[in-house]
Amino acid sequence: MAKKQVPPDKNDPTLDFSSLFADAKPVVHNQFVQDARERRALLKTPIKRVAKEIKQRSASFEFSDGFEAAFDTSKALKYARPELSAEQGVKRLRRGEIIPELILDLHGLNTQETKLELAAAINEALRKHYECINIIHGVSGGVLRQKVPNYLVQHPKVLGFHQAPLEWGGKGALLVLIESSVY
Repeated sequence: MAKKQVPPDKNDPTLDFSSLFADAKPVVHNQFVQDARERRALLKTPIKRVAKEIKQRSASFEFSDGFEAAFDTSKALKYARPELSAEQGVKRLRRGEIIPELILDLHGLNTQETKLELAAAINEALRKHYECINIIHGVSGGVLRQKVPNYLVQHPKVLGFHQAPLEWGGKGALLVLIESSVY
């Protein structure tokens, strides 16, 4: 009659690792092994895609590239919706009476990314009941400097904007007035 094998007690301090796993067989790796660089790229791709989809969902408003507003280039860049309160608010922006509560820096972004970030920033300002946001578009290339005001004019929750004072970015930034505020 054969004796039954009793598994060793795992709490026994005299046992070591090799005696616990003496009957284990080594695993043979016969599959394709990726380069470490490729593996990192594959791991990062889904995260970027998910982040982009989240931003896309939060950017519920779409900006048109075909729309161009007419701005007086000889003066500081400004816009106000036709309502009287919007004009008064833009004057307050110009005088520095309204301090931005949210700052969006668009340096290094292309126009598609800029649209997403603008819509997300406006939605965030609406959600948190911010009165003013500072959008830094930069001055050097000129592409975002031309596009950002055209995008802002299209958004229904933007009351107006004015070129930022020097301490908030000067010619390279805009202070934007959001509709949710009370005057």
